[in-house]
Amino acid sequence: MSLEPEDKRPSPGRVAIWVVVGGIGAYLLISGIIGIITGGS
Repeated sequence: MSLEPEDKRPSPGRVAIWVVVGGIGAYLLISGIIGIITGGS
């Protein structure tokens, strides 16, 4: 990954990708925790 010091603000495309990836990761994490809780008890 290369960081451009002159460009502080990320591009809209990169933000959209991070939102999608973060959303999927959060969904998997939350669903996994819920699965452990419901499966354990």
